[in-house]
Amino acid sequence: MEVFDANRHFGVQYPHRHDFYELLFLSKGSGYHNIDENQYEVKPPCVFFLSPGQAHSITLSSDIEGYIFLFTSEFYLLNQKNKERLLEFPFFFSTDRNNPPLLLDDPGDVCFLQQLFTRACGEVAPEHTTDDTILCSILDLLLLTCNSIYPRPLSTMSRSKSNIMVKNYLLLIEENYQDNLRVSEYAAKLGVTPNHLSQMVKQVTGKTAVALLHDKILVEVKRLLIHTTLSIAEIAEIMHFDDQSYFTKFFKKTAGMAPMAYRKENARNNAI
Repeated sequence: MEVFDANRHFGVQYPHRHDFYELLFLSKGSGYHNIDENQYEVKPPCVFFLSPGQAHSITLSSDIEGYIFLFTSEFYLLNQKNKERLLEFPFFFSTDRNNPPLLLDDPGDVCFLQQLFTRACGEVAPEHTTDDTILCSILDLLLLTCNSIYPRPLSTMSRSKSNIMVKNYLLLIEENYQDNLRVSEYAAKLGVTPNHLSQMVKQVTGKTAVALLHDKILVEVKRLLIHTTLSIAEIAEIMHFDDQSYFTKFFKKTAGMAPMAYRKENARNNAI
């Protein structure tokens, strides 16, 4: 939990992935935030949300101001009886793979959230003895406040059993996508049959369970092609494909072009 401004030492290379949750509250400035394959314009006051496993990069103006709160599920769930509470929020593990920021247009909401972030910063100040119970309570209030004003389709039932199952499936994909598991293996981890999992995924997302899995693998492979110099064979090995030929066929079928063609095309676009 800390102030987020131009003086903050990021110490990371973009794009990057992490295994924790993130709340980014911005009250001033401009720029762009890329999350997986989506780009969002920074329009303060706003709040961005990141789930574990998502890759993101951010370009910001020098007058940026705000706060950032990084936390693990273990920390948030310390005093929670409902262990799936994080998955009930619409902005974490979005089932449509879309993570638009919460745009704040009510001055009262902006003031209240800013007060909460400021108090959280005070709780972790060096001269202050951090109280995890207070910090957890502030985090819970931040999330509940954002949840109450976060826009969502009327048809969305964030707490439905099918929606929670799909989010658990997405969470497992984030944790295991490099192992190239089959849908049946994910279903076993969830304690359901492959057919039941496929039905729930189709009902909630309109896509098949295989398509969601392939979407994640494709996003990560594209990231490796664009932002690393790894060879096609090395990427295939990282992603646990049996051989380079099968990997190339998978990518060409899902992306519409060969891996090297995709790398060259995006290298040219980035150079323009």
